[in-house]
Amino acid sequence: MKVLIWLLPLLLPRAVRWAEAQEALILAGGSPLSERELADARVMGVTHPERIRVLQVATVPLPLHPLLRGIAHASGLLSPHTVGMALGYGIFIRQDFRGHRTIIAHECVHVGQYERLGGFRPFLRQYVTECLEHGYPQAPLEQEAVLRSATVTG
Repeated sequence: MKVLIWLLPLLLPRAVRWAEAQEALILAGGSPLSERELADARVMGVTHPERIRVLQVATVPLPLHPLLRGIAHASGLLSPHTVGMALGYGIFIRQDFRGHRTIIAHECVHVGQYERLGGFRPFLRQYVTECLEHGYPQAPLEQEAVLRSATVTG
């Protein structure tokens, strides 16, 4: 993992470009949040929930670049089992999980983190580093999303 942490600054520009491209795809083809989801997003800490779009996909896409894909797998950040992923104001969600309120709320916490941290570069640097150092489930930003989204029921 230490090698991947060392490589992260070198790969960060490529990761940012990939994330920006994915966000653009989601924003172009995604749907806005429902009224209930907008309210949840505000509670989850999103400053501009009206900007969020959700794109339903069969599987959440992985980066094509082999090292980015390797970091995604090694950190536990992305796998074939991933059900949702926030990239800026875009959220990918697997089609079979679209109706799950807690998952959308969870991803909205990540959107709020993007806003709070100042965009793709600072968010990805912190989030991926935490996932590599602590493991995906124990990463502090991930734990924040888990705990805050657990407050949404229904």
